[in-house]
Amino acid sequence: MSNIQDITTTTTPPSQSTKHSVLLFWASWHEPSSEGGHVDTIFRALADNESSGNVQFYRVEAEVVTDLSVKYNVTIVPTFILLDTTGTVIDRIEGADDVSRITQAVTALSQRNNNNTTAPAATSSSSPTTTTTNETKEESILEKQLKTLINSSEVMLFMKGTPTSPKCGFSRQTVELLTNAFIVFGYFDILSNEDVRQGLKTYSDWPTYPQLYVRGELIGGLDILKDMMEDGNLAEQLDVTTMDDTTTDVTAEMTKEPTLEERIQ
Repeated sequence: MSNIQDITTTTTPPSQSTKHSVLLFWASWHEPSSEGGHVDTIFRALADNESSGNVQFYRVEAEVVTDLSVKYNVTIVPTFILLDTTGTVIDRIEGADDVSRITQAVTALSQRNNNNTTAPAATSSSSPTTTTTNETKEESILEKQLKTLINSSEVMLFMKGTPTSPKCGFSRQTVELLTNAFIVFGYFDILSNEDVRQGLKTYSDWPTYPQLYVRGELIGGLDILKDMMEDGNLAEQLDVTTMDDTTTDVTAEMTKEPTLEERIQ
């Protein structure tokens, strides 16, 4: 019997009294997480592993079973949610670039006993004053890096994935809006740098992605861009550079430029 179940309409996984759970949130438009894709293959291999006998695996189509996506705050695919027998989230992994992390997380979950006990947290012997000073220095360096990134292009998009390979539906739709308006933009994949991903939320006081900046100023996310589109020409409202209508692929032109990681070196 397969250790994988597809959740299609229920708002929560079937209740488990003795098994932990791993949920894979996927989307039909995202080939790697669709059936037969490499993410799906990894997921099935983990489910077939004999050591995962006390773990039940579920596939959840994120844009269909929206109640679950909202419940677990799923904004990109693939996303792995790991639950203990009480339904408590033990871990979450967004993206599938680090296969070893996924494997280790599932292995750790399978090794939890039915009482869901965990090892005690490690204590630190560092001086509080020293720690605070180091954290302040790190925040200052990060803030300078964020300012450099934000101002590296007239129109700057912080997204999950890249324009040619977005890793969430919101980022994909934002790229489509910008390219359809022939707006030239730079981008940064926030999945490639956790410090930037978390730091920008604080810096901009905007908790979600994608985030769009124009000349260093935050415009907002997908909903705001959609509202602007309804009010008229997006490029005119943003007052930004556009490519003429003879250019068929804005993202192709954009990829000729150095990556942002190279610019901040």
